[in-house]
Amino acid sequence: MNRRNKTIAIGATAAAVLIGGAGAAIAGTGVAEDALENEKPITGPALPQAERAALDHTGQGTVSGTEVGDEESYYEVEVTLDDGSETDVQLDRSFNVVGQEAETGAESGDGN
Repeated sequence: MNRRNKTIAIGATAAAVLIGGAGAAIAGTGVAEDALENEKPITGPALPQAERAALDHTGQGTVSGTEVGDEESYYEVEVTLDDGSETDVQLDRSFNVVGQEAETGAESGDGN
């Protein structure tokens, strides 16, 4: 193989490794997936109001995630219940509960 062909082969291999590594980094982290889906957490004074509304509705558990502008409602609060299961509580702009959905293993990301 001449020098020019070796340089091209090395460059192509390096590019493939970089592209493959970037794809694996995106696929391997929940944070990158959230960023790709444009999920934004609830912040500011709305956060404690949303948490309180969701926990009042479920009657138990701890808040494990939040989102503004969810596809089903204005706010979404993920609650991990005392038994370890998870549920998403959907809230409108006034923090009224408009829905609730239990998460299954496939939706919560554990793959089981």
